[in-house]
Amino acid sequence: MDIGERLQGILETIPTKPGCYLMKNASGEVIYVGKAVNLRNRVRSYFHSPATHPPKVRRMVQQITDIEWIVVGSELEALILEMNLIKKYRPRYNVRLKDDKRYPYIKVHWADDFPKVTVTRQMVNDGSRYFGPYTSVWAVHQTLDVLRRLFPYLTCDRNITGKDERACLYYDIKLCAAPCIGAIDRQHYRQMVDDLCQFLEGRTEPIVARLRQEMEEAAESLNFERAAALRDQIFAIERVVEKQKVFTTEQLDSDVIAMARDDGEACVQVFFIRNGKLIGREYFILEGAQDSEDTEVLAEFIKQFYAEAASVPAQVLLPHEIEEAAIIQQWLRDRRGGPKVELLVPRQGLSQELVEMAAENAVETLRALRAQWEADKHRQSQALSELQQALGLSHPPNRIECYDISNTQGTYAVGSMVVFEQGVPKKAYYRRFNIQTVSGPDDFASMEEVLTRRFRRYVAAQEQAAQPGGKPDPAFALLPDLLIVDGGKGQLSRAMVVLERFGLQEKIAVVGLAKQQEELFLPGRKESLMLPRHSQGLYLLQRIRDEAHRFAITAHRNRRTKAGLASQLDSIPGIGPARRKALLQRFGSLEGIRQASLEELVSIKGITPEIAQTLKAHLD
Repeated sequence: MDIGERLQGILETIPTKPGCYLMKNASGEVIYVGKAVNLRNRVRSYFHSPATHPPKVRRMVQQITDIEWIVVGSELEALILEMNLIKKYRPRYNVRLKDDKRYPYIKVHWADDFPKVTVTRQMVNDGSRYFGPYTSVWAVHQTLDVLRRLFPYLTCDRNITGKDERACLYYDIKLCAAPCIGAIDRQHYRQMVDDLCQFLEGRTEPIVARLRQEMEEAAESLNFERAAALRDQIFAIERVVEKQKVFTTEQLDSDVIAMARDDGEACVQVFFIRNGKLIGREYFILEGAQDSEDTEVLAEFIKQFYAEAASVPAQVLLPHEIEEAAIIQQWLRDRRGGPKVELLVPRQGLSQELVEMAAENAVETLRALRAQWEADKHRQSQALSELQQALGLSHPPNRIECYDISNTQGTYAVGSMVVFEQGVPKKAYYRRFNIQTVSGPDDFASMEEVLTRRFRRYVAAQEQAAQPGGKPDPAFALLPDLLIVDGGKGQLSRAMVVLERFGLQEKIAVVGLAKQQEELFLPGRKESLMLPRHSQGLYLLQRIRDEAHRFAITAHRNRRTKAGLASQLDSIPGIGPARRKALLQRFGSLEGIRQASLEELVSIKGITPEIAQTLKAHLD
């Protein structure tokens, strides 16, 4: 049966119910995810009158070899499932947020008696308060620097009793309120952190009014030191707030969204208006937008952005109408957990001016980003060209892999593999290897094991690709143009042993990069090679090597931490591997288990009241 007949058979069996469909190519890769109220009608439409479809859809249809579908109960369920599937598979023909990493959030650990404020990339239903997402970690830390001066929250891991003999340096420089020594009690500390949260939401007037009242009460009771501290805090807050532009005296909470497009890229600018003030703005880049209508691109952004947003306002201002506005509004209302959310397209007045301002910012942001991308692309091309010339390669090393080993006195050893393509990290292809055959601190043998396992998987991937419907791991299916091992001649010689074992010594260029002098060691060459200190080629090698080192250390640290958690839990009667795994999956850490109530512990499968009591006794 050829592909056309096979697809025809699939189309005839698709139900007429609501749900999602997944289009796949010959490699089994999901290339598009869509939803429909009537799955059969929607999917069949792709194969009727192809000349009327946009070029992107025609290209996609030519690649479809298989279709899967998932039936759900309603259009709203289909919308939610579609978002989750796009997030999971990142199909090339869907409009999607460009960065495949999670965006950073500010996290206020409100469930703790004395909440800390941290940066995270994942929202968890653990009683914390979240703000974001933001597009820049640097900008988040800049914000926290300001907040800490206004609301000096604690950052240490002390067990807060209020009875410590002395505070740390941060108390002396007014960057911590020092609950550790009882300088602030639990009630007032939590009030301060709540003020911080209100500040992030743009609700500063109630904070200032309350602080003024407290200042006056402190002065009347002759507590002038306290009054002066409150006065300074009020002045500091007002200095920050006066930089926030006021658009209206109405207590409006709105997100203003606009978009700019150029050459397949789309830049969406979001202004956050809280209590009538502009408290922040962020931009997001979308890819896969070529040949897609503005209405579709904007609708996809709204769904993906608010699926990750920490909060949803009552009003979202848009430059034009979007597809599926009614069902998206229903979903946003459910996300907000309160009154309805309106998607509005203003035609006049201040709201229209805000949308136009956001659009102008989107145009300027996209223009600046494109200039930056072109400069980066030039540097990357220059770096690859320099490496080609220095290493005597026949073509630029477009795919570079680098390997490093991390361990503590030979324990919990981990090898890392990082992949760069066209001078850019491909984090989806990063892999870690827990060392299995080496005992003791032998980095040479560990490197040999890692490379052996890597190229064994290359062979397996080739065999899998030759099978009908085979889906080889893309991280291993291709060979690198250049292989870098972190180290000198010893590491290089082990790499060559592995390449010769697999018959790849003529296909892959390999170098050892020694950190001390940044020397390059090449096979069959006695003297090391030194690239010019300020060459783009050397900068790229250093960046790749440092990334492999970072990835290895992170993997090693995680493995060591998990082993520590496992050993502590395994020592508790009644806790075996299955219960240990269930506990860590539910509570995340030893501290999370320690803070859990008996009722929460007993809710875990296999944890009886007796085991829960034993667990609490050991951990407390």
